[in-house]
Amino acid sequence: MLETMERLAGAGTLEEVQRVVRTRARRLLRAHGATLVLLDGDLCYYADEDSMSPLWKGQRFPASNCISGWAMMNCQTVAIRDIRFDFRIPQEAYRPTFVRSLVLSPILRPHPIGAIGCYWAVPHTATPAETETLESLARAAGDALERFPEGLPARGFLS
Repeated sequence: MLETMERLAGAGTLEEVQRVVRTRARRLLRAHGATLVLLDGDLCYYADEDSMSPLWKGQRFPASNCISGWAMMNCQTVAIRDIRFDFRIPQEAYRPTFVRSLVLSPILRPHPIGAIGCYWAVPHTATPAETETLESLARAAGDALERFPEGLPARGFLS
């Protein structure tokens, strides 16, 4: 994790921050996919991803109907062992993907600016260590992202 923090601290562009976040999240949690979501007004913008197959990169969803938005609105990490049985998951968005399990951590500055998500293709219960790692990454990502305010979307209704 120390190497990840150093890479984020030394990132010279917003794109480099995004790359470090997406690749390190996936690697650190041994996930099948990882994404960086940014709050854009009242939308969740899926800014970047590192995944075994395409997910939602470049797409926007209403924060009120998105598990990333839920994590941001509630300012808490959410872990779901099987997304098929959770009312907060918009099934129509997830059905065509490999995603079966997830953990999402909001990026708080102190108000939400985004979230980092990790996904598994099988039922997976996020361990306390995985959750702590993702939350640490989200804190470091917030520091790094705020160095590039010109590249961030408009802060949303959650601020």
